[in-house]
Amino acid sequence: MLAPDLLESARALAPGIVSLRRAIHAEPELGLDCPKTMAKVREALADLPLEWRSGPSTTGAVATLVGGKPGERRVLLRGDMDALPMEEKSGADFASTIPGRMHACGHDTHTAMLAGAARMLCARRGEIAGTMDFMFQPGEEGHHGARFMLEDGLIDPLPDAAFALHIMPNAQHGVLAGKPGPLMAAADQFTIIVRGKGGHASMPHDCADPVPAAAAIVGALQAMVTRRFDAASAVVVTVTQIHTGTAHNVIPDEAMLAGTIRTLSPEHREKAHRLVAATAADTARAHGVEADCAIIPGFPVTICDRRAVALGEKVARALGGEEGWRDLAAPIMGAEDFSYVLEQVPGAMFFLGVAPDGEDWSQCCAIHSPRMHVDESALPNGAAMLAGCALEFLARGFD
Repeated sequence: MLAPDLLESARALAPGIVSLRRAIHAEPELGLDCPKTMAKVREALADLPLEWRSGPSTTGAVATLVGGKPGERRVLLRGDMDALPMEEKSGADFASTIPGRMHACGHDTHTAMLAGAARMLCARRGEIAGTMDFMFQPGEEGHHGARFMLEDGLIDPLPDAAFALHIMPNAQHGVLAGKPGPLMAAADQFTIIVRGKGGHASMPHDCADPVPAAAAIVGALQAMVTRRFDAASAVVVTVTQIHTGTAHNVIPDEAMLAGTIRTLSPEHREKAHRLVAATAADTARAHGVEADCAIIPGFPVTICDRRAVALGEKVARALGGEEGWRDLAAPIMGAEDFSYVLEQVPGAMFFLGVAPDGEDWSQCCAIHSPRMHVDESALPNGAAMLAGCALEFLARGFD
């Protein structure tokens, strides 16, 4: 059984967790280069018996704690650190001091909760058999930070299990949720260039107009999804940009479309890539023009091991009672680069509700909102969950 005082221990660390979160929030950093954030973490944990290692590709680092008892199992806990390029409108006293940057996805809380979990586990070091890695990772927002840290050898040897949290500001306070199998989608980008022959807008018959072809491609892609994939399959193809033309009376030579492809299996991912390109080319050809499609691979599908999810559910219920856990009915079509770790290591990601306690959480702003708010009193729940997953796995594995 988990130590009954685990949540109380986390709550005792709440001032430090909140202080670190607010310090990170006030100075958000982007992409793979988060040196100020990493320095704050190192300073907050400087008194702990951790061994640190970093690599050349990012400013991230992995801190390792070896338990006081012999043990062969190894577990990894991960927290991401980067912010988003957007203006904050939360009105918080500790709001971003850097224009055009905001921690609107909660990575500041993920980092602070991981630091809290590290401190909790260090305090129990003498009772623990096994090894714990704490992965402080930049570059989650589309920059493939987890992949780079893996390639740099920072997670070598690979752990036997890996766990991570993601906060949800529009989910019930303190409740943890998850599901086995696909949890979040693969997210890829596409760009389609439609090439024709421009000319005067009054004489389209003398041109090969790419604009109606581009418009037709938008509709054709939606029909492609509904007609080429089973209705029960979660496949989302969204055109988010259309750029063309320079004047009201000029037919352009080219039109550009861009968007995203979201899928929940490697098979559907490959099929969607192939069909997006074919649909664009065939539709353009029917309009007497040409289309070239480029696809930029994003994060793979985030797939959670059923044993790791069962372990997380056990920990969540031990911490919060029967109401402390919720089974997710379906995957979320957002993407997460913890998927790179879960491709190589059995593990799971869980969601933590951080809506204000007692309020209608369904009406709260979601992640990536400039007005996103976090009830910080839920953060000890997350720190205890991470520490509890590590303790449970090291003690019993996936039994």
